[in-house]
Amino acid sequence: MASTVISFSSATSPVFSQTKNCTIASPRPHERTLSSSLLRTKTSIHKTTMTTRTRHLSMRDRCVVTCSATSSSSVLPSALLFDCDGVLVDTEKDGHRVSFNDTFAERELDVTWDVDLYGELLKIGGGKERMTAYFNKTGWPEKAPKSEEERKEFIASLHKRKTELFMALIEKKLLPLRPGVAKLIDQALAKGVKVAVCSTSNEKAVSAIVSCLLGPERSEKIKIFAGDVVPRKKPDPAIYVLGASTLGVEPSSCVVVEDSAIGLAAAKAAGMKCIVTKSGYTADEDFLNADAVFDYIGDPPEERFDLAFCGSLLEKQFVS
Repeated sequence: MASTVISFSSATSPVFSQTKNCTIASPRPHERTLSSSLLRTKTSIHKTTMTTRTRHLSMRDRCVVTCSATSSSSVLPSALLFDCDGVLVDTEKDGHRVSFNDTFAERELDVTWDVDLYGELLKIGGGKERMTAYFNKTGWPEKAPKSEEERKEFIASLHKRKTELFMALIEKKLLPLRPGVAKLIDQALAKGVKVAVCSTSNEKAVSAIVSCLLGPERSEKIKIFAGDVVPRKKPDPAIYVLGASTLGVEPSSCVVVEDSAIGLAAAKAAGMKCIVTKSGYTADEDFLNADAVFDYIGDPPEERFDLAFCGSLLEKQFVS
């Protein structure tokens, strides 16, 4: 059975209906279109019945998915797992990238990562891995050591300083939470749903974001899995597998909120449902394997989805 991706752009408001219809309809000018190679499926879901009608589109046809982003589902996830950078906070361009460049400048390495280059480097999970791959490709700075072991220590020292600079930005609250993050976490905690952050970023940096921007009352209830706690970074599923195991929940009962293709791949490989909230660097990535795609979570009246919607994904109500 093939999953139907629910996708919203900033120009598209969710379509609300009392019967929670999920429809792939003919496109309207303001709605986001999907590739014509997809099947056109119209699915009406009621409390006790479901009917499905499917037909192939011609190569020139286009289709769009519109669906209610709220649900009266009684099923809730056992755990809600968030990525950090790009999901909790859009940190990459004006946070991590700036901190990397400031570190390079302090060490007089004559290296600068511009906005476009950093976007390409984000395809590599982990800051230390990112720097290593970059230097291996472009050449190591003259001030870098020559042996492999010393270079590992050199990269680790750069990353430590970069993390310190990044944490200073977070502590000054120069980078805000993305819309709806606090709301969704509050809904989960109020319903007894376990909440965790699973990130390839440094554990100290992730902890700073959670404690400084979400506050102590929330942060003490949120488990953090980050940095080198697993040997392989995303898109490997290790971080999500560890999260589910430590929390004592089945992967199939978890819903992940991610912002990138590598994060989505990690979540799906772990056997979890995954909602993508696109960020500045990831808006054009391929999210066809996601269970739902939004521009952001959102707070009322701009809310895109809530905890009940996360639970509805576990009922497979959007499967045809």
